[in-house]
Amino acid sequence: MRKGKSKIQKRRSQNKNPEAWNTFPSKRGNIQNKNRIEGENVAEISFKEFQKLDMRVGKVLEAEHIPGSRNLIRMIVDFGTEKRQAVAGLLQWYKPEELVGKKYAFLLNLERRKFMGVESQCMILAAEDNEGNVVALQPEKDVAVGSKIH
Repeated sequence: MRKGKSKIQKRRSQNKNPEAWNTFPSKRGNIQNKNRIEGENVAEISFKEFQKLDMRVGKVLEAEHIPGSRNLIRMIVDFGTEKRQAVAGLLQWYKPEELVGKKYAFLLNLERRKFMGVESQCMILAAEDNEGNVVALQPEKDVAVGSKIH
């Protein structure tokens, strides 16, 4: 069993600036941590916390605009062992009928919430570019509904 601190642990304990901790020496010089997005202040979570997320592939069976809302779509999603209702603000980028029959990535164990009186039991995952365009995330290859996302 190793006694004392490693070189990195010693350097971290000597340097109180957390940003310096994200610089690692290599044969090519210092490499900055590429996981940190410049200008965004996002809290890091532990791997143990990440493992708590239940992300799965679901197939949208039904989708409709929620009457009275500007951009909300109500979806019925099949996860293999169960069906859930999702509410998402995607109407600006998708017509409800475009979503039907396709598979997307969803977060299942997010606290349930009501939008315009409609309960959302899961959340579709989407990416947003610098111009504000949103794209719902789909698996690259065909995978079974309910497949766990790691």
